[in-house]
Amino acid sequence: MKQKRIAIFASGSGTNAQNIIEYFADNKDVVVDSLWANKPDAYALVRARNSGIETFIFNREQFYNNSQINSMLTERKVDLIVLAGFLWLIPDSLIRNFTIINIHPALLPKYGGKGMYGMNVHKAVVDNCETESGISVHYVNENYDEGTIIFQATCPVLKGDTPEQVAEKVHELEYKHFPAVVEEVLRKL
Repeated sequence: MKQKRIAIFASGSGTNAQNIIEYFADNKDVVVDSLWANKPDAYALVRARNSGIETFIFNREQFYNNSQINSMLTERKVDLIVLAGFLWLIPDSLIRNFTIINIHPALLPKYGGKGMYGMNVHKAVVDNCETESGISVHYVNENYDEGTIIFQATCPVLKGDTPEQVAEKVHELEYKHFPAVVEEVLRKL
């Protein structure tokens, strides 16, 4: 397998980004090329820099209304874009030119779409008395959380669980499974 290059896009604290960076740290076949953030104060940037990963910050205008990001990713020979807590809808130009995957903190197709992220998802799961939740890793298309599902893992939601407790269970699934799913997708590219 030729060496594959990943670009991670993140908006927040970056725990999944760090987990992916650490997972591939000693892998000669996979390089985490860069981390891209739409918020200058995203802690994901600190995590990436601490791991020696190059970082880029962009605004809404740069993301949606010019081709600079697309060109830079192409120049860097990125094979896969991994969304790890990235909250903006991806523009068509990136979808057309790159394979992009996302992790969602619920079992899609339930609890997906605009506004369904982070604690909003876990609160909805608890409020609807679901007996299980989990993670969904999916390809990204032009709509929030509607791309083809690649992988799902479940965890129980017990009577009396708080959204915070559900979040903790879901985070465990993310850390356990997401890097391995990324690796599997890279094998198919």
